Amino acid sequence: MRPHRTLIHVVAAVVEDASGRVLITRRPPGKYLEGRWEFPGGKRIVGESREDALARELREELDLQVDAARPLIRYRHDYPDLSVDLDVWRVQSWTGEPRSMEGQAMDWAYPSEMMQHDLLPADRPVTTALGLPDRCLVTGAFDGQPDFDRRLEVALAGGVRLVQLRMPGADPGTLEALALRAARLCRRFGSRLLINGDPATAARIAETTGADGVQIPSRHIEGLVRRPVSRETLCGISCHDRRELEAAVEADADFAVLGSVLPTVSHPGSTTLGWSGFQDLVADLPLPVYAIGGMTEAALPDAWRAGAQGIAAITAFW
Repeated sequence: MRPHRTLIHVVAAVVEDASGRVLITRRPPGKYLEGRWEFPGGKRIVGESREDALARELREELDLQVDAARPLIRYRHDYPDLSVDLDVWRVQSWTGEPRSMEGQAMDWAYPSEMMQHDLLPADRPVTTALGLPDRCLVTGAFDGQPDFDRRLEVALAGGVRLVQLRMPGADPGTLEALALRAARLCRRFGSRLLINGDPATAARIAETTGADGVQIPSRHIEGLVRRPVSRETLCGISCHDRRELEAAVEADADFAVLGSVLPTVSHPGSTTLGWSGFQDLVADLPLPVYAIGGMTEAALPDAWRAGAQGIAAITAFW
């Protein structure tokens, strides 16, 4: 059990410019953790909605009017003497130009550079979430190499920027040969490729083919002490329950995939989480989580509201 600490609800904003840089601000002298950089925002007032709190904080702190925003990630971070319910929103459009209303220093930084700015330790999962897209393709069945290439190219041309190469039962040689082709296609479109499989084999194939990371099936979670790849390489873990999600956090995974959320054609009658079940499982978790199972593009808003990074799917994208 966690020790008792004061818990505060903080709303924070990701404000991004046209080049992909994100606005960060510096905590002024006299404040807790003074001098550290953070995402703009502040404490939610009792009785205030999350959206109203976000709008008020950006108006007071940056003189910005929020026109549209959606949830990005929400989790709990424990400091020695207090706990923060960090509720982070992606501001999709706003009116005005950011300016310091409270004398705080401001800077723009790419997500990959943020931890070099001495960002608050609570904010690391936010930088991870910012580096991940909202859609993940899981490859499915195909009829020969040309069909595989066609299906993958159509998905990439449609904007998919994270691909999980999954071939249950394939021998390592076959998987490696296909990964080489997939990696070339993904690089052409600026997408990242993950190799799905047991940790050792997937890590080896990712390294030899130039893939960007691994996706570890849930059956390999038990006994997984740490991620099988470096921090520079993506590591995702497929999960079905809270215990497996917590194991993914302990293993220092970059993200998880959780399901099945909705009914699927491939598993009719199977038990599903539903959006409320998904939301309960990912609550307070400092890890981006994709929803899988019955997902379509139309499910993205529901996924975001439930606390998901986005959706992962075979049928919708393959």
